[in-house]
Amino acid sequence: MISQANNVRSSSGLARIGAQPIALTAAALLLIVAGGASIAIWRTYTGQSPETDRALVARALQARATQVSEQLVQTTKGLEQTQQESIDQLQVVQDQLQTVRRQLAAQQAENKRLSEQVTGLNEAVDGLRQSFASAQANEPAPATRNRSVRRIHMVRTSHRRAKPGS
Repeated sequence: MISQANNVRSSSGLARIGAQPIALTAAALLLIVAGGASIAIWRTYTGQSPETDRALVARALQARATQVSEQLVQTTKGLEQTQQESIDQLQVVQDQLQTVRRQLAAQQAENKRLSEQVTGLNEAVDGLRQSFASAQANEPAPATRNRSVRRIHMVRTSHRRAKPGS
């Protein structure tokens, strides 16, 4: 039975390769060398080399990253300047608002003072009206006064007329 197993093994192709490891290694090496040579010939023929392409792409990416970084720095500086200008403008507006508030307070105080003066003047005018009204109530009636004024006037005119002709 053992002899039959050896015969089955020797007849199969895989068994023969496993029995000769040097030949298997040589064939694998030959395939690797042939693949490497075909890649080298293909790169030479097409003029492309993945390593140089990768290096170029890496440099381009690095240059782009540097450019973007510089743009970010410039943008940040611009934002800082704009922010500072906005802060300065806000400070000016706050100062103007404070000035307007002070002026408004002063104007309101002046309005209050003037209002009090007008009230005082109104009270004084009312007092004068009352005293004038009470003074008129104590004087004789205007009709008799007018008659007496007419008499005095008539007497004076008659004296004047008499003098030139005398």
